[in-house]
Amino acid sequence: MLRPSTQRYSVTRPLYSEDTFEDEHAKVYRKHKRLLDHFIQYFTCTSERAKNAAVSLLPIIGWMKIYSIKDWLLNDIVSGVSTGLVAVLQGLAFSLLASISTWYGLYAAFFPVIMYFFLGTSRHISVGSFPILSLMVGAVVTRLVPDEGPPANITAFEGLTKDEQRILVSASLTFLVGLFQLGMGLLQVGFIVMYLSDTLISGFTTAAAVHILVSQLKFVLGLTVPGFSGPLSIIYTLESVFTQITSTNIHDLVTSIVVMVTVLGIKEINDRFKSKLPVPIPIEVIMTVIACGISYAFNFSENHGVDVMTAVEAFPIAIVGFAVAFAVAKVYSVKHDYIIDGNQELIAFGASNIFGGAFKSLVASTALSRSAVQESTGGKTQIAGLLSAIIVLVVILGIGFLLEPLPKSLLGAVVIVNLKGMLMQVVTVPYLWKKDRPDCIVWVGTCLAAIFLGLDLGLAVGLGLELLTVVFRAQFPRCCVLANISGTDIYRDRKDYVNVSIYEPEGVKIFRIPSPIFFANIDFFRDKLKDAVGFNPLRILRKRNKAVKKIKKMIKKGELTLTSNGLQATCSMPIEESEEEGNMEDLDKPTDYSDLPIQVNWNTELPANIRVPPVNIHSLILDFSAVSFLDISALKGLKALKEFIRVNVDVYIVGSYIIEKLRNCKFFDDEIKTSIFFLTIHDAMLFIHESHPPKTVIKLDVVTETINSLFSRT
Repeated sequence: MLRPSTQRYSVTRPLYSEDTFEDEHAKVYRKHKRLLDHFIQYFTCTSERAKNAAVSLLPIIGWMKIYSIKDWLLNDIVSGVSTGLVAVLQGLAFSLLASISTWYGLYAAFFPVIMYFFLGTSRHISVGSFPILSLMVGAVVTRLVPDEGPPANITAFEGLTKDEQRILVSASLTFLVGLFQLGMGLLQVGFIVMYLSDTLISGFTTAAAVHILVSQLKFVLGLTVPGFSGPLSIIYTLESVFTQITSTNIHDLVTSIVVMVTVLGIKEINDRFKSKLPVPIPIEVIMTVIACGISYAFNFSENHGVDVMTAVEAFPIAIVGFAVAFAVAKVYSVKHDYIIDGNQELIAFGASNIFGGAFKSLVASTALSRSAVQESTGGKTQIAGLLSAIIVLVVILGIGFLLEPLPKSLLGAVVIVNLKGMLMQVVTVPYLWKKDRPDCIVWVGTCLAAIFLGLDLGLAVGLGLELLTVVFRAQFPRCCVLANISGTDIYRDRKDYVNVSIYEPEGVKIFRIPSPIFFANIDFFRDKLKDAVGFNPLRILRKRNKAVKKIKKMIKKGELTLTSNGLQATCSMPIEESEEEGNMEDLDKPTDYSDLPIQVNWNTELPANIRVPPVNIHSLILDFSAVSFLDISALKGLKALKEFIRVNVDVYIVGSYIIEKLRNCKFFDDEIKTSIFFLTIHDAMLFIHESHPPKTVIKLDVVTETINSLFSRT
């Protein structure tokens, strides 16, 4: 590759305005489809569309046709067994976050997986319980069925124990989440996840990790802490924990510390030597077996008091669950070069949660660590997920009784260890503050709101902050005045370049607005334009019209006479200004020079102490090449360009995207014509150069070339 300094290009072509370009190059005007046309097309059925719809609705058909038993089956078996072992332990652990019996967490690793096997488009994510969703479900469960006091007044609770009531709430919420996701998928609104930025998700998941950490303290310390929900619930939970801190069960605490240290150490080994290990060391499973054996041998439950196993809220859970799963699926689809469909993913997770809710499963999404195990152990397709579900089924039906002595403190420790990645996201805050402060505000605001107000309100606050940053960026774009880089057709912000030769041609202002123009920023744009040119054209126009009226009146009265040097006052005494302002609408019209015996030069001294601010430019170029759309308010605001034209400033616009919109809205008239549009800034500058040959050059930096070389067409 050649060095940039040795590369040159030279183009010789005519000077083009939009009109002349369209005259030479016929533009094809495409017919835009009406809403009725889209409706008819959507419901028109052909054999090809039916086939594509079947493949789209059942993605298993697509990847099963290319499935290689020889190359993929062994990898899927190894991955499925490894993922299944992790899914068992995580299903047990994450169910604690939902404040329900631990067995129902296992159901989330079986029933939803079966449906996703047929309907999902991702080949690598592991479907099952997810800690953040489990915590959000737990907040609803403890609110409707609190640890202390009566449950909510719900008819379906009659005759049920507290555990059964909580399971009913969890299953109903899972079913409702599935309905929301399925409905959004059928309505093709998978794009909604795009409104959850990476920054917002990072701040939200960090806050959720803090909530999860605090919620597991009661298991790690062996305390009885009532469930709290709503704003400041985390404060109340911490208060309850520290109030009882002297009652800590030392056996639970020691078990948790040993498990956390061991699991963290082995996970570091897995990460460091993952290229040399055929499969990651299943340390969670190993520790579970050891803990069950020790708990059974020493009878922890009786001897040491160690506890062992025994629709408004639905919408944010549905959104968060889908957003996390889609984000993980997108990472693996890019890595392995296949396509995922957001709307089909909504349908898949919706059907999975409806199916799971019918069998009292916990809400399903995907866990990052579990998906990483499935992918890193060689999983190629969802056959690995199906095999992991079979492992879970074996545990549920065959060997589940062996897990009865499992201490909850171990499960709490496993949950805390798996929070490492989410908690470490806090280190991104200094980076965000240096690189993008609005994004940093979104992160910090979302995180703090989710911590102190709860995850549901925190998500709403995060979305609000994110929308505010979008509005802020669009409402206050970085408008700038451009100047020419010496000897090129390149124009840049004159403030950004110091050590290069840069010209601002005399009598010309080039103003760029780098965003859409709409009702929220049209006033900002007009104010910035006035600041850039250094005058208010409407004010100048009104003063000129007043001055012309006054001059005509003085000539009529004989107070001004025409001499060889121009108009002269007939008396030496200064003439007082009239109090008469005239009709304001008349003052806003083009200046009427009829009946004047001489042309007025507004940049020279006027007779009879008449003062009008000078206008030091003759041309204004508006760079609208980054303007993607205009609304009605913007169209009305742009009519103010007539004010520049009426004070003898020629206006030129660069930006072909908006000209069709302006034509359709009848924007052009006798004063503002399509001929003011040019293909590029340089085309407009060359045209101005022909109309107003430059006499001098405003020197913004060291200038070594003449203005004639600047405007050479070759």
